[in-house]
Amino acid sequence: MIGKNSGFTLIELMIVVAIVGIIAAIAIPSYQGYVMQSQVNQALGELSAYKTAVEERLSQSGALVNSDIGYSPSPLTTGTAAIDIAVLNPDGSGHIEVTMGGNAHGSLTGVVLRLERSVTGSWSCIVDTSGAPGWSDRYSPSGCAVI
Repeated sequence: MIGKNSGFTLIELMIVVAIVGIIAAIAIPSYQGYVMQSQVNQALGELSAYKTAVEERLSQSGALVNSDIGYSPSPLTTGTAAIDIAVLNPDGSGHIEVTMGGNAHGSLTGVVLRLERSVTGSWSCIVDTSGAPGWSDRYSPSGCAVI
């Protein structure tokens, strides 16, 4: 009895390759979006950690320089230890801000993340996207105003 050759035909292989290509074309942009969204959230989370130190310095009426609040530059931002990230006004208002850059995705370069403190002590989040032409609102952290 003669054995029959078994295997995949060229057409079957081409169909599988086409299907994998279509799935990759859909998945890669979605993945990039999730990466950018997580980088914005990470930078905002790191910035939020300094709110407590700012409140402490405000209660002590002390100066507000990076070393006083324990600032350590994030690899996702353009910040350096030499440039202060916080500003505190005599009336108690102020802000903490960083600019995305460094190891962040290229479409995020130039995005400014700012936490603003009102005179009453409440904090609000603002994302300034004017410096990032590749910005999409789907990268926005929840609870932040995008300008």
